[in-house]
Amino acid sequence: MKIIHYTEVELEPVTVEGAEKAQIRWLIAQEDGAPTFAMRMFEIEPGGHTPYHQHNWEHEVYCLSGKGALVTERGEMAFGADDAIFVDPNLIHTFKNVGNETLKFLCLIPHEKPVIKKALNPFADEEANNC
Repeated sequence: MKIIHYTEVELEPVTVEGAEKAQIRWLIAQEDGAPTFAMRMFEIEPGGHTPYHQHNWEHEVYCLSGKGALVTERGEMAFGADDAIFVDPNLIHTFKNVGNETLKFLCLIPHEKPVIKKALNPFADEEANNC
């Protein structure tokens, strides 16, 4: 288990080629004992963006603040605070800041090699209404 304020997690530059004015905090990662997913917080300065890229896993994204655009081969879609976004696997995409303040969003992804942990859920051996 882990509880930490996001400001206590190091803000690192996104060093992947094509990223500009983008930083990341690994809020919850495999090193924290999370077996399947990582929770990352991106902070993108005005005019900045993540690299235009694709991969074989999906993204689940929640925008915390700012104004952004999800740019894909299908076009450009605006988003802002309190919007939830699903990015399909293998879709070429980038997130860009189209506003005047820092764009902040959470992005959840699966680990490349998930760890199998023993379930601590009391309902793990039976159905629990899709929980």
